[in-house]
Amino acid sequence: MKKYILAINPGSTSTKVAIFEGKNKILQQNLSHPKEKLSKYDKIPDQYEYRKDVILKWLKEKNIELNELEAVVARGGLLRPMPAGTYAVTELMIKDLKVGIQGQHASNLGGIIAKSIGDSQGIPSFIVDPVSVDEFEDVARISGCPEIPRKSLVHSLNIRAVARKVAAKMGKNFEDINLIVAHLGGGISVAPLRKGRIVDVNNASEEGPFSPERAGGVPAQELLELAYSGKYSYKELKRKLMGNGGLSGYLGTNDAREVEKRIEEGDAKAKLVFDAMAYQIGEEIGKYSAVLCGDVDRIILTGGLAYSKRITDYVTKMVKFIAPVEIVPGEDEMQALAEGAYRVLNGEEKSRIYDDEVKL
Repeated sequence: MKKYILAINPGSTSTKVAIFEGKNKILQQNLSHPKEKLSKYDKIPDQYEYRKDVILKWLKEKNIELNELEAVVARGGLLRPMPAGTYAVTELMIKDLKVGIQGQHASNLGGIIAKSIGDSQGIPSFIVDPVSVDEFEDVARISGCPEIPRKSLVHSLNIRAVARKVAAKMGKNFEDINLIVAHLGGGISVAPLRKGRIVDVNNASEEGPFSPERAGGVPAQELLELAYSGKYSYKELKRKLMGNGGLSGYLGTNDAREVEKRIEEGDAKAKLVFDAMAYQIGEEIGKYSAVLCGDVDRIILTGGLAYSKRITDYVTKMVKFIAPVEIVPGEDEMQALAEGAYRVLNGEEKSRIYDDEVKL
């Protein structure tokens, strides 16, 4: 009897897998991939067979038969700009995932693996709310430099999942209210949602607040001068902005817990930098309240950094005049994936077709 949903979430050095019965999680595990294994592959798509075999081995160990699956759902990768929703995995999507149409990332493997397993059993395969969700209004695409349009790359899976959760708690329909959701993780996305649509967002790789390891939006003129100073190669400077920026750049660690420990021990610099990160988050929320013309039903703080009371208290003090603040710490992307698939299987919504929704 087909009764399980298999959820797959590939990361850089591991793949999270989970089994759901309906919306109820039965099993979850993080399958680690040794560096010496991954180093054998020149490109991320080349890891497909290896990662798929690891997942199949795990299913066998857990006594989950493939013929017990009713669907496979995976984290979406760096696809073409597309509306939010649950998407059936198509051949065009597979092609774009392999090419890396907006970049190479381990998440690109999700849809590829899901379709392979799904097709082998004659069951549907899906992705849900990938980072390439783009529901921008045209006015939000203008950057000020014609050659550099603003892009929508966003932590949409967790943002939309917690938005739905908070809307339900309010007794409201997700599509009937306005929200600002701040996803606070290794990268920080602050998104205004108008009636369920992410109408703007800072690209967490190059705009908005700095984060534990990303520099965020830095002064452009000074960055240009640094780029031509001869001090850094392109690769070194990119790493300085992404990976060694933010808390890591100022304090030598991307671990917020370590920074808070230093603050408790009297480290004034750690306090200043940590407060500055919280300040920039509050500042960004204020900016996006203007996008919604001040009509904001809730502000939601989510992601790993939302476990920090120091951060949430600081941000709440700054923005509570706009709307009540709801704190939903952490993220459960596996649950969000399963719920996206379940809504389609249960007839609550229709799956979208990638080929019909994107510009070719």
